[in-house]
Amino acid sequence: MTFLKYAVYRFFTMLLTLWIVSILVFTIINLPPGDYLSNQIAELRATGQAEGVAKAEFLRTEYALDRPIWEQYLIWVGFAPGPNGFSGLIQGDFGWSFEFDRPVGEIVGDALWLTVLVNLAAVLFVYVVALPLGVLAAAEAETWMDYTAGFVGYLGLATPNFLLALILFYYGHKYFDIPIGGLMDASFEGEPLSWAKFKSMATHLIVPTFVIGTAGAAAMMQRLRANMLDELSKPYVETARAKGLAPARLLAKYPLRMAFNPFVADIGNLLPAMVSGSVLVSVVLALPTIGPALLAALKSQDQFLAAFVLMFVALLTLVGTMISDLLLVLLDPRIRYGSRDT
Repeated sequence: MTFLKYAVYRFFTMLLTLWIVSILVFTIINLPPGDYLSNQIAELRATGQAEGVAKAEFLRTEYALDRPIWEQYLIWVGFAPGPNGFSGLIQGDFGWSFEFDRPVGEIVGDALWLTVLVNLAAVLFVYVVALPLGVLAAAEAETWMDYTAGFVGYLGLATPNFLLALILFYYGHKYFDIPIGGLMDASFEGEPLSWAKFKSMATHLIVPTFVIGTAGAAAMMQRLRANMLDELSKPYVETARAKGLAPARLLAKYPLRMAFNPFVADIGNLLPAMVSGSVLVSVVLALPTIGPALLAALKSQDQFLAAFVLMFVALLTLVGTMISDLLLVLLDPRIRYGSRDT
């Protein structure tokens, strides 16, 4: 199997997995008794608001919530026609948010790309910090450099993200005049991208990137250090040293390449972990990402909004996993495309 065929194979397995995830997401969201409209109808009937009850009943029929759950799922995905024909996820209709009384697409439109932007910046921060510190800690094992890197790593793991956000919220603004809250100045919202808007976004990204990426960088640094130490203790390293290979070249050519596999494989877990772990941070720092929308949707049982956000997180997971699989195949020649090649 060639690399291109393997990439196509992984793409279609990703689509199949996403379809299975959509079934699980829709089923789990509908497990609790009732839904947003049912709860609203019960409240309106208790207060005698007949007009509100009629509107809620109309919405139940309009979005097929009065049909069996299996039929609701098929309509939601777009596999079956609903009251308005074929209009589901695969047709680009993400449903209606009953909590915000707006289409889901309008609510998450800007939040989606801002979420991707924040988390990509956090992922880059994780790799830029974890790679040199992990390698340095392993190369200088049991020295002050190793102990310092370890202390910083454990501190990053032990400090809750929301607490770190509050600390930087105060001290960053007080001493360094770093803007806190949002991802750009209010004057740039809705404006086309320009150099001034880019600088504003880059400045606003400093604190969220640091807060969201700290724990991931600390964990990855410790993992890379452990992998490097394991590789450095193997006989081939001693043989290379005996042959007079320069320490820097020896480190980069053999142990780092072998220890880098788990480092690359973590991409699949890192993206969704960043999104889910940034929900509280987004609330604390008032970031316009999908985190606050997901929290509100789950609290109010706003099923279409919650389902779409969860599907978005699942898509990030699967895309990250596919990217890590493809990179691993390119990185390590010992990994084959399938069982027939082993």
